[in-house]
Amino acid sequence: MGEKSQQIDVKQLLSFCDDLVGVLRDKRDINIFTHCVDHSLTVQSACNSDFSATEISISDYQKKIDDCKLKIEAAKSEVVADDDIDRLQKEFDEEVKREKLLREELRALVDKINELDDQRLSIEAERQRLKKVEEEEEKQQRKLSFYASVTKIIPDLESCSKICGHIVERDKKVVEKFEFDPSKEDAFDICNKTWKMIDR
Repeated sequence: MGEKSQQIDVKQLLSFCDDLVGVLRDKRDINIFTHCVDHSLTVQSACNSDFSATEISISDYQKKIDDCKLKIEAAKSEVVADDDIDRLQKEFDEEVKREKLLREELRALVDKINELDDQRLSIEAERQRLKKVEEEEEKQQRKLSFYASVTKIIPDLESCSKICGHIVERDKKVVEKFEFDPSKEDAFDICNKTWKMIDR
């Protein structure tokens, strides 16, 4: 059994060898293979050139970095003069004062804005109240007009101590004044007299 499998492997191996020999004998395949080799050499040369250029760039950047480090160390080692420190301190103090003044002005503006906003809200509330009063007054005027058209009586609303007004006869174009004193007459008598005026 082992000999048979070994025999089959040898046959396959011989077949592969024959195929390889056939490929190598074909000039077109050899040309393609040669072209690939040449191309790979070109690519390798370009890669080597790029690698060299990159190494040079890295070296240049490293030099620049080292120069910067030296400059930083030199700057750190320098001592600032006392006059410069005093000048910078004065400038800083002036900026702090200016900032404080600006903050105070801003606070005053904010307070003024809040005050104006409160006034606006108060005015708006008063306007709404006046609008309701006007609507109520208009409603009362319509109601009085309705009562006058039904009862022919127009009351005098300005009189507080007495019940008075006018009786209007539209057809006869007659206006008659009436007046009742609640301190001298009781409400029942005033009511009866009023109904009599309406029924006339």
